[in-house]
Amino acid sequence: MTPENPKRPRRTSSGFRRRYDDLEHRRSELMARLEKLDGAPATAATCRRAKTLLNATYRKATVVQRVAVLQAAAWLLDIAEMMTPLL
Repeated sequence: MTPENPKRPRRTSSGFRRRYDDLEHRRSELMARLEKLDGAPATAATCRRAKTLLNATYRKATVVQRVAVLQAAAWLLDIAEMMTPLL
């Protein structure tokens, strides 16, 4: 049995790598947004949770789960940004 199966197209890892790089880029954008909000005392709990999502939770998650983690962190940052002008 040969490792190359003519019935199956060969997959390249470029799709995985591209998704991984896109997620890392999105994470860095969210981290930059978080740094802008980090000093506001009223958003401290929200920022702390977003930081946990973007660091520990993100690193533990699979690549597929990381999309949801980034969405949750973006939502928290949206809430924190809305709260900041009110203070």
